[in-house]
Amino acid sequence: MQSIFGTDGIRGRFNEEITYSLAYKVGYALASSLEKKSPILIGRDTRISGDILLQAITQGINESGEKFINLGICPTPAIPYLIKQENLSSGIMISASHNPPEYNGIKIFDQNGQKISEYFENKIEKLIEESNHNISVPRKVVPIDTNKDLIDIYIKSLIQTMGGESLSGLKIILDTCYGSAATCAKKIFQSLGADVSVINNSKNGLKINLNCGSTNLEPLKKALRESPADMGFSFDGDADRVIGIDSKGNVLDGDHILFLWGRELMEQKILTNNLLISTQMANLGFEKAWKKIGGILYRTDVGDKHVHNAIKEKGAVLGGEQSGHILSKINNFSGDGILTALQITKYCKKKKINLNDWLKSSFVPFPQKLTNINFDFNIKKLNPETRILIEQTIEFFQTTYADNCRVYIRPSGTEPVIRVLVEAKNYKKVHSLSSEITNKLFLEINKIIN
Repeated sequence: MQSIFGTDGIRGRFNEEITYSLAYKVGYALASSLEKKSPILIGRDTRISGDILLQAITQGINESGEKFINLGICPTPAIPYLIKQENLSSGIMISASHNPPEYNGIKIFDQNGQKISEYFENKIEKLIEESNHNISVPRKVVPIDTNKDLIDIYIKSLIQTMGGESLSGLKIILDTCYGSAATCAKKIFQSLGADVSVINNSKNGLKINLNCGSTNLEPLKKALRESPADMGFSFDGDADRVIGIDSKGNVLDGDHILFLWGRELMEQKILTNNLLISTQMANLGFEKAWKKIGGILYRTDVGDKHVHNAIKEKGAVLGGEQSGHILSKINNFSGDGILTALQITKYCKKKKINLNDWLKSSFVPFPQKLTNINFDFNIKKLNPETRILIEQTIEFFQTTYADNCRVYIRPSGTEPVIRVLVEAKNYKKVHSLSSEITNKLFLEINKIIN
């Protein structure tokens, strides 16, 4: 059986890779695997398919004899926080994160509020493989009661991370991208005294991540031009990542967040060995600037689980990805876009500096271009021999172009694409080499497939 788990849980198009039957089996397998006999916490983002998958998962849990609590639409990080807070057995988030509406996914957390280990993934996969239950979608989706009190506990925990710092006097614009952040982001910032405007703020599963949010910053930039503010923050569909924009329209991505936040922790002497954890996607300008001030940057493979593993292994207190997925000690290293945005605003307020000036003190990024090569097949589903040939081809391209620039190529863990990152000091070289590499790689892979 080909692994159903990717870089961040199970993900795919609804009714294709992610079916009612699979979701039922996941619910049943998880509940059957748990040693701790307390309820499983379940949340979801705004996608239309979320209700149907919730029905399937809870049906599986019920038939295993276990219980669940439905949190309803919520940010992903609410799940791990509340698992620990309420002493629950595990949790499930139904979300495809930053992917478009036709996708959905299942993220699973253990009793410690951490993404499940590879060992646990294999255990669940084995149970699914052995299952002979093929459940069809019921004709009628039965509404499931939502526990509305628990989300308030999560909201209070975020407010408490501010240490009493008020955001009074700050004007902030939020893009909640029709997703999970629409449930609470505005309320949190307003309760801290900020003057808050919000765009794309309805819980609309048909529009989630479409031309908005952390993967498309144009709506937030436009809102900042039309209604000037001190800063803006753009979340993804399940609010576990965030990208900031300053008052002049400059982008505060995950690399800048790590550099600026990391530098504050370095000055406070609470950054273990002056170490930050990031991935192969981190900008070379970030790495060089961080080393220049005495820091160490350790790179992992792409995916927050790899960052998390390295943080634990090396005793780091801060890490993350360029995409805005930031893991900090504050909340047990659970990526939380709202928490990250709050910390950025808190530092600006305490330092009495606007985000534009603070960002100017960050590093100068090297020109970098990320290109997606789209295919009409899922690379994960190819036979092992074909996958090996593709991996060898990728390795060849990375080695061939290594003298001219930094090249990092990887198949997506969530979509049928290969991502090609090209980075160099010269902007023109980046664009010409990016075009050359992507065109040649596309042709070579199609030769392998055909």
